[in-house]
Amino acid sequence: MEEASGRPENGLLMSDCKKEGDRLFSGVCCDKTRGNSSKLKEGRFKLDVRKRFCLLCGVFHSDGSEALAHSHIYSLYFLPCTGDCSPWIVSLAWLPAQHKGRMASDVPEGSGNPGGAEPAHRHQPPASHCWALLREGLSHHQTTLDMVAHRPGLLMLLLLGLATLAFPPRAAAQSLPAALRAGHAATSLPASAAAPRTRYLLYDVNPPEGFNLRRDVYIRIASLMKTLLKSENWVLVLPPWGRLYHWQSPDILQVRIPWSEFFDLPSLNRNIPVIEYEQFLAESGGPFIEQIYVLQGYEEGWKEGTWEEKIDERPCIDQLMYSKDKHQYYRGWFWGYEETRGLNVSCLSVQGSASVVAPVLLKNTSAQSVMLDRAENLLHDHYGGKDYWNTRRSMVFAKHLRVAGDEFRNKYLQSTDEADRTHYNEDWTQMKVKMGTALGGPYLGVHLRRKDFIWGHREDVPSLHGAAKKIHSLLKTHKLEKVFIATDAVEDEIALLKKLVPEMVRFEPTWEELELYKDGGLAVIDQWICAHARYFIGTSVSTFSFRIHEEREILGFDPKTTYNRFCGEKERNCEQPTHWKIVY
Repeated sequence: MEEASGRPENGLLMSDCKKEGDRLFSGVCCDKTRGNSSKLKEGRFKLDVRKRFCLLCGVFHSDGSEALAHSHIYSLYFLPCTGDCSPWIVSLAWLPAQHKGRMASDVPEGSGNPGGAEPAHRHQPPASHCWALLREGLSHHQTTLDMVAHRPGLLMLLLLGLATLAFPPRAAAQSLPAALRAGHAATSLPASAAAPRTRYLLYDVNPPEGFNLRRDVYIRIASLMKTLLKSENWVLVLPPWGRLYHWQSPDILQVRIPWSEFFDLPSLNRNIPVIEYEQFLAESGGPFIEQIYVLQGYEEGWKEGTWEEKIDERPCIDQLMYSKDKHQYYRGWFWGYEETRGLNVSCLSVQGSASVVAPVLLKNTSAQSVMLDRAENLLHDHYGGKDYWNTRRSMVFAKHLRVAGDEFRNKYLQSTDEADRTHYNEDWTQMKVKMGTALGGPYLGVHLRRKDFIWGHREDVPSLHGAAKKIHSLLKTHKLEKVFIATDAVEDEIALLKKLVPEMVRFEPTWEELELYKDGGLAVIDQWICAHARYFIGTSVSTFSFRIHEEREILGFDPKTTYNRFCGEKERNCEQPTHWKIVY
């Protein structure tokens, strides 16, 4: 049926397909291509929900071998639209070469719907203003479909693939509650059986901020999440790591890094519900964030007097780091995912703790996905309180990094958990250690910050000679023979340190280890080793040192062996770090 405009209600007109040889298929302009003509006895479809595309259709030869290199492989993915568009557009696109080798056979049986689309939405036609967006998305992936008229068998395979979206495998259906199985429309469900709508909270931080400050911002956002969860069903989308100032190792791709590379996700989920960004893409239907709030201060500043927590939508003070594309959607950094778009962007002036944003998210917007940019502008709800420490304790390092640190301790520092009394429980909720019970390994742990700290002429950062003098003094006092040093010093300074402190030991990765762990993983390993030292001394106001303080507090060290810092030679009042006692 055509609308008054002459456009079919559920698709494109042939006039939209401009190139010669294009054909119309399911409302999509498809280029004519030439493919392998080998006969297919039967086709099978398998699902891959782990990667960027929601559905991967693999065509198999009669002998059962995979026909990735010779037959047509298609990926189906969903693009959400706004306004009167349907929630999902199903597009057929040529699978990019980098995904051709990715098999879907390891997806758990009955793992659920591949794209996160509700069955009721899967066959709703999108409104007309969504087609331009769909065509642009297809052009990025070099859409190439064979002429269906010449391949009736292929048409049947593709229709079969679409059918799997509407009718899940029997095993999957059996794993669902009875009320949600086939034959039960959403409108026929009792109110108590309908699952609550899930909303997604995303966030980002000012680009110059480093790895350890970003970990602190996560704690603030987790506090906001706990407030939101009292009213609605929210999930926190973890911002992928990458493009950090301190990550300067050459020839290593350090972008789009998932949190699981550095942290244990099940541990995070014991505190608040979290997912990786690529899982958000699969669940939400595509690379779109409905509402972006850029957090900023108040242009008039804070007037002296009574502190007041407040938040208001205001004109943006600084130039936005977003620009509109030709479809009026917002492009941005988005953690290196160039295809991601924001649908709406506005600025919020904020003064207060993280949960001050909650009323805005709960009452002022109904967007399913909301991003808070410049989230470092939010303060902690209760710094050092029980909720703070629960979140901090949940930030368990990824096991492969802890194992690498433990092996290094054992091999080079004669340090083991048994001898050091630093036993670790994989379930952080069950780990409650009495203060002072940890002994630590037979070495001194040091974090010596250099680079931008000394470039800023900080008076509380020692010279290398001053640091070496303090290290020798501590080795003698605590009867230790080795010192592990974590530092960002340049090569010339490292060479000088080795001369000044021959007892120095460092974790120096091979190129293969650096590629595997990346700069963020090396920072984790350094912190893990420092956290197990008999005595630790760090650098003034360094978040790297702060995170080691917290790790040692969790392990049960005496505060006197933890909260220490170097003093500058010209520093008159060398105040030591504050002890923030863990709260269970």
